[in-house]
Amino acid sequence: MNLCACSSLLSTNFPRFRNCSRFSKPLSLISLSSSSSVITSLYSNQNSSAMAAEAAASITTEATKKKKNEPWLIVGLGNPGKKYSGTRHNVGFEMVDAIAEAEGISMSTVSFKAIFGKGFIGELPVILAKPQTFMNSSGESVGAIVSYYKIPLKQVLVIFDDLDLPFAKLRLLPKGGHGGHNGMKSVINHLKGNNGFPRLRIGIGRPPGKMDPVAFVLRPFTKQEREELDFTLQHGLEAVRILLLEGFDKSATFVNSAKKIEQIG
Repeated sequence: MNLCACSSLLSTNFPRFRNCSRFSKPLSLISLSSSSSVITSLYSNQNSSAMAAEAAASITTEATKKKKNEPWLIVGLGNPGKKYSGTRHNVGFEMVDAIAEAEGISMSTVSFKAIFGKGFIGELPVILAKPQTFMNSSGESVGAIVSYYKIPLKQVLVIFDDLDLPFAKLRLLPKGGHGGHNGMKSVINHLKGNNGFPRLRIGIGRPPGKMDPVAFVLRPFTKQEREELDFTLQHGLEAVRILLLEGFDKSATFVNSAKKIEQIG
């Protein structure tokens, strides 16, 4: 078949398209352009989603970093001076000393009316304090530290002695009143009446017979009591670590399941 015949065949057997000017592009190019637009839109949406996810992750990371950078304040209540060292009313001081020794935190600074130290438990910054105002004015020191460092109350742990708990018994609470403890009463007053901060109570037992409670809390420990209290302080140290690094609930469970030395021995 020659070229003339081909031309004649095409012209006679296939109808011509009308209004072909509507098709400004070949069909193949229209299809390609449309697909390209869909692909571009798809990748654009994927990129937007990825960017949104990345931004959200960045915000979460920053929030986590900020939380990690907020220090905990751990306060032990007691009375200053050698006269009161080693007495029942000073077990809060002893717990802070145990934390400082175990975590390598120097307590050589006097600031905010307290013996004061800064360091870390794990990766969390902590401030340790032993108010030197005498027990009944402990809040003067605690209130000043909280205000200066803008510490959230949920990150203020106060450790103190408790007549109403059996000797060497620990109890961790998320908040509460002062329970008649003058040191805690002062702390709450200087935190503008807020009592929504955790506290670790260390039992010192009730005075024997008709002994005056004031005289009892200023008594030193017997040798046997000293051994049992040292054991309890180690449990308290672990409870504080769990509180800071794993949260209140896990720490409270640990404290409540702790056994006394005679139960283990």
